[in-house]
Formats: sequence, C-alpha cells, structure tokens
Amino acid sequence: MICPKLPSKERKLSTFKRSPLVVPPLLPTPVSSVGFVSGTMALRSGCSSVYVAFYFVFTTSVNFTLVTPVSVSANALSLLQPYDFLYYSGVRAYFGGEWGKAAELLEKSVTTKESLFRVRRQCYDECVAAGKEALYKLDSEEGSLWDLWALDWMQQKAECMRFCIGRSVTTAGQLPVSTDIEYEFGSRNPYNFLQVTYYKLGKLQKAASAAHTYFVANPSHLEMRNNIEKYRRMEGVTEEAFQDREIENEKHWVLYDSAVQHEASSDWAQAAEKWKACVNETLRQTDECRVQCEVAFQRLPEDRGVDTVDGAYEKAADLSLSLLSCRQYCVTQIATRPGRISAQEDFLPSQLEHLHIAQFKAGDISGAVQTLRSLLLFYPSDKDSLDNLQLYSETLGGVTESQGLQPAQEIVRYISRSLQEKKLLYFGMENLDFSFIDPDLWTPEDVVPESLRKIWRAEKEKMNDKLKTGEQQEDVDDSGFFAGGAVPQVGVTITMDDVVLNGTNRVVLDGVMTEKECGKILQLAAAAASAGDGYRGRRSPHTPHETFEGLTVLRAVKLAQDGMVNQSDAKLLHELGERVRVLLHSYFRSPSGLFISFTHLVCRSAIAGDQEGRLDLSHPVHVDNCLLEPETKQCWKEPPAFVHRDLSAVLYLNDNFDGGELFFTNRDAKTITARVKPSCGRLVGFSSGPVNPHGVTAVTSGRRCALALWFTKEKLYRDMEREEAEDIWAADGQSVVKKDKEEGEGSPARNARSQAPKERSRGRGTVTGGRDEL
Repeated sequence: MICPKLPSKERKLSTFKRSPLVVPPLLPTPVSSVGFVSGTMALRSGCSSVYVAFYFVFTTSVNFTLVTPVSVSANALSLLQPYDFLYYSGVRAYFGGEWGKAAELLEKSVTTKESLFRVRRQCYDECVAAGKEALYKLDSEEGSLWDLWALDWMQQKAECMRFCIGRSVTTAGQLPVSTDIEYEFGSRNPYNFLQVTYYKLGKLQKAASAAHTYFVANPSHLEMRNNIEKYRRMEGVTEEAFQDREIENEKHWVLYDSAVQHEASSDWAQAAEKWKACVNETLRQTDECRVQCEVAFQRLPEDRGVDTVDGAYEKAADLSLSLLSCRQYCVTQIATRPGRISAQEDFLPSQLEHLHIAQFKAGDISGAVQTLRSLLLFYPSDKDSLDNLQLYSETLGGVTESQGLQPAQEIVRYISRSLQEKKLLYFGMENLDFSFIDPDLWTPEDVVPESLRKIWRAEKEKMNDKLKTGEQQEDVDDSGFFAGGAVPQVGVTITMDDVVLNGTNRVVLDGVMTEKECGKILQLAAAAASAGDGYRGRRSPHTPHETFEGLTVLRAVKLAQDGMVNQSDAKLLHELGERVRVLLHSYFRSPSGLFISFTHLVCRSAIAGDQEGRLDLSHPVHVDNCLLEPETKQCWKEPPAFVHRDLSAVLYLNDNFDGGELFFTNRDAKTITARVKPSCGRLVGFSSGPVNPHGVTAVTSGRRCALALWFTKEKLYRDMEREEAEDIWAADGQSVVKKDKEEGEGSPARNARSQAPKERSRGRGTVTGGRDEL
C-alpha cells in the first residue's frame, strides 16, 4: 500500500522558559488598579491606526471608572471575592494549623478563579452585539464623524462589560492579581497545600486527588511522587481519586495522547476521530485563551525613558501591541503540556499532519484531502505535503474531483487573523521599539519587514542547521573535554571508551581501587551513612522501593574525630576523590584546572518484599548540569540544575546486588545507548552536559554502594567541605593531600565563598533534588 510521506519541513527551537520558583508569602501582594477591557477590534481602511489609538485610549480610561469603589450592599456578599486574597488567607490558616479553615479557603480560591474566568467569557459573549449600530456606521460615515461613531461603539461595549462583570464580581475581585499569584496557580501550588491539609483532616481520597493534580504539573517533584505511592497503599483510597482536577483545561492533551495510542495500535479510524477532536479542542482552547487576553486587565507599559514623551497614540499603540502579543502567546500556552518547560513545536500543524495520514489509512480520502489543504495553508510550498496531495487526488479519482474539497473554514479564519496580528506586531517591532517573539514556525517571510529579515533569516538558518543534523546534535559536546588522554595510575585500564559506550566523552576505567579499599569504604558506609543524607532525611527520595543512605567527606572526618569511625577510612574517602580527579583530568585532557565540586558516598538498598511488578528506576534519566526535557530534546541550563558541574564520575564499591546498572540514553530519555555493570574499583567518567543523559536501573535485591563525584572548571565552585575537612586535619597536625586546591589559577587564597561562616559552607554542594546521585 502506498503511504503518504512524513513531513521534512523546517523546525526551530522554542523560546519558552520555565519561570523561577516563587515561595508564597503569607500576606497578600498589593495589586494595581490600572487595566482595560476591550472588545473585538475592527480596522477600517485609511484610518485604522487612528481608530486603534482611540480604541485603546478610551477603553483604558473607561476602566479607571470600572474599578471605582462602590458602596457595599447585601448583594455584594454573594459576588465573587478576590481569589488571591482567598489563597493567601488559606495559606495563612495552613501555617497556623487551622486545617478545616485552610481547606475551605484554598478550595474557594481555586473555584473562584475558575468562576471568574467563566464570568469573563460569558460577558464577552453577551456583549458581542453591544454597539453594533454605531459600528456599522463606520463604513458609511465620511469626513470626521467616523471617530465619534468608533467612540460610541466602544462606550457601549465598555458599559456592557462593566455592567455584566459587576453583577457577579466584587470591585476588588476585578483587579489584576500579582505575577506571584499567577505563578502559584500556574504551577498548581494550591493543590500542594490542599494535599497536606486533607491528609491532616483524614480525608485521604481528597488528599490523593490533590496530590495527583499537583504532580501532573510537577512530575519531577520526588516527594509528591512518593506521597502518591503511599496513598495508593492506604485503605479507603480508590483509583478514582487519582484524577487531574484541572483536566477541563487539558482536554486537548488527553485527546492527543489517545490519538497517539490508537496510531501505535494501527487503529486508524479511531486515530482519525481522536486527531480531529484534538484539532477542534486545540482551536477552542486557543480561542478561550485569546478571549481572556481581551477581557482580563492589562497593565500599562512602563515609560521608555525621560527622553521619550508618549502621547495618547503612542500609549494606545503600546496597549494594542500588548494585547496582540498576548493573543499570539496563546499558541505557546496551549502547546505547553503541564509540567513541561517548553511548548511542543508546530502543535496545530503537527496535529493536521497526523490527522490527514490517519484519514488516508482509514479510507477517508476526502477528509484527508481537506485536512491536507488546511495544512498547506501553514506550509504552502512543502514538497511532502504537495506530493501527498497528488497521491490523495489520484486515489480519489483525479485532480478535478479533489479541487472541490477546500480547507476547513476554522483553519482559514485562524490563519487569516494570526497573519494580520503578526503584521501589526512586526510593524511595532520595526517602528515602535516593541519586543515580540513569534511563537510560530510557519510565519511567511513576507510578513516580516525587510529591516528585520536579516536577523530573522539568520536565526532561522541557525535553527535549520540544527534540525538537518537531526540526532547528530546529541554528539556535539561543547564542554571543552577531549577523551583519549593518558591514564597516569599504574594498574588502571581502559575497559570502555567513547566507541564502546556509543557516546561522547565517556569512559570506564577498572582497577582504580583494590578489593581491600572497597571493603574499607563499604565498612565506613555501613557504620556512618545516614538515611536520606542530602535529601532532608527522606529515606526513599528517588523510589519508594529502595532506601537511600549517604555520607560526605566532612561528616566522615567529624565522626572520626569523635572516634565513631576509623581515621584512616575517612582519609581514604577523601583521597579517592583526588585520585579520581587526577585520572579524569588526564584522560579527558582538560585544558584548565579541574576542581572537585562535591563528593558523596551513597548506598541504595532494595526493600525486601516490595519488588514484585516493579517498573520504575532506581534513579530516573537526567542530566547533571541542566534540566532535560525529553519531549523536545532540550536541556535548560537554569536552576535548580547544578549548572556549574562540568564532569561527573561514579566509583563503584561492590557488585553483590541485583540491578543497579548505570545506563546512558539519547536526549529522548528512552533510547539506551550503553550500559555499565558496577564492580569494585570500576570508575565511570563522563561530561556533565546534555550529551550524556543517564539513569540507574532498579536495585531489586541487595545493597549497591558507590562514590559519586562531580567536578568543575570554576574554582569558585570547588567543594568547600573538603577544605574544611583538610583544615580539621591540619589543626590536629595530620597531613593530607591538597592537590586540587593548587590546580588552576594560581593563588591558594580563599575566595568570597570561603569567607562565609562555617555553618553556611556546610550546606553548599549538598544534594537537593532528584537529578544528582548516580
């Protein structure tokens, strides 16, 4: 059977980044009362710019009266309150241990926000017809009266919106919330509080539901994952509890996943049905997002400086461009899966690609032609799509037969409106110093002004070069390391190199430790390793099926001082870090100094009787110095990742356990490229960046111990705990190797970090997340 071709059109990297973590304050954040309400924009040839200016200036002035305080009546008690105030009140009750009150207020904040958005949408729909008589006169009146009719239309629109929203929402409830609150609800933090609150109240079913809802948007939150596993084992908690309470806003993703599953099982009829529903739901969600841009308050842009005096038209242009930018950003918002860092590229066009192929394979040729014509509106010259159209036309009975099938009108309207918005936004970029990042890959070049095309083309070419290399981009390592150097220690052999490990800057060395040395460090771990070390005492930070114990060099030294462990064992632990540093510095031919950033002796033990049917990993796939996003194959070098780490290593101590293999993958976190089985004295070293995603298979029996080490080329981030341990030995008159302090840039004088109080320095470098232990 002849099958349609898969697309090969251009792609580019997404520019969307995750917001930083915001800790919720206990008191409400003040909010501004500046904003505007807008209706549908209508442009009239010859006077559109003036009209837009009048439109936004007037709507802004109208809303100064919209939020004017009014007298409180009995009816006001039934109106929607500010959901940010309810949230902060709930958080305050939470920290006060008033669990019943906290649950009530937090739930009310969530439902009030949902109700507010529904009211805005309902009022938008009710006020569509407001002022239409005046609007119609715009096309008939000549001379100077057109501006008065425009103002008449806007006044009636504003009055309708003001009255409609005022029937359901208090004056304070209409004010914009702070960016902190937007982040809190965007990251679903209310459900984090609700999970604990319901647990305290003994309402386990609701606690499990809140935990699951939070976890959907925070899939790397290990503590919540462990909580969910515990809830599943609790009596009275059913599977129905584990439902996403925010699913109403994520229906397109449910349909998307369902369509992919039907494709995988070659159920093309069901796949086509789900893809079509997914396209329609995506369009609906996008429209809903765009409406919220219009009816929600927009803050006035900041002044451009003392040398710039913006008049009414300039301010109106800023506001109009802000609105258009908000609408365009809806593409990114809808295409970003909960818990993901960036949007799925070409989200709507990619659905159309899947849909027309599924329709063709299901025998719906007419539907496939219409869908493909819709897709060609995004990429009119795409060769694969044109070839597929020819194939479909021939299957249908000729070009004449297929010509009667036109693109879906919903897609035609979507493209038309989006292109007009882009033209206005690019005009603003070129002439009004407005900043705009186009969220779409399909934007045609002729929409971009000539003065901006050079930068636009250069950026596009750079992205296309990355895409042409495809999977080869994973082989590019910019760490500055070059594997293949000498191994300076006698008896150490290279067991696996880049070729055998199918990667870049990877190595396995054997003979780094003797059996006797392994035994001494294992004995040290048994005597001194503490449960959950580096993870705030959580015994099972990575998986509920294993316990985790750890020990740092500084703690070992202090225990040796107190006579709790052998001094020689603590010194050996310290010396092993330097031994590994020397080996890897030589093998990877580091052009600069290499400093130990952190050393952690870690043991993972399988929990007896809790291994049957286990499908998880001992440690999920991750990258050591960036946040890996497998769906987009991007790795974001931003907190909470340890971005200063350059080289990673794990020195194994034993092999008398089942599982626990280290494995490397591609950036998809699925395709395994190499495996390494632990054994005494075996050292694995690799660059810490995105070319080396890795994980650990489940430890299903026994106890797996290893020494995890990370290295940095920046002296600023060297391990201050090691220096503190060395100072303790020096104070006792004991000698110790300090080579890594002298490597690199000259002076051994301490930097600003080393001048910090000792108590503070102990915390630096401790493991704080699930991306760190090997």
